[in-house]
Amino acid sequence: MTKADLINAVEHATNLPHKQAEQLVNICFATMIRSLYEDDRIEIRGFGSFANRNYRAYEGRNPKTGKIVNVTPKKVPFFKVGKDLKEMVDEGRDKYVIREA
Repeated sequence: MTKADLINAVEHATNLPHKQAEQLVNICFATMIRSLYEDDRIEIRGFGSFANRNYRAYEGRNPKTGKIVNVTPKKVPFFKVGKDLKEMVDEGRDKYVIREA
């Protein structure tokens, strides 16, 4: 599913005009990105959680040249799937059926 597919699904499920559905999806993503930027954790019950993983600086190796390089510390967003979603995908069932309007 792409972002455009998600916007279309919101548009059809809510009877919103396309521009408003697009704005709604963009607001959701922007809010989530801002939370991760501020090092907050995002938890969506039944779906999963997003949190930053912090990595310390280390010495790595360039695989092409073999030269040792210093890798700076970084934080990377990480998604952990929720129990309900994991079970639904494993069993091939859809708890949240979206009805077309």
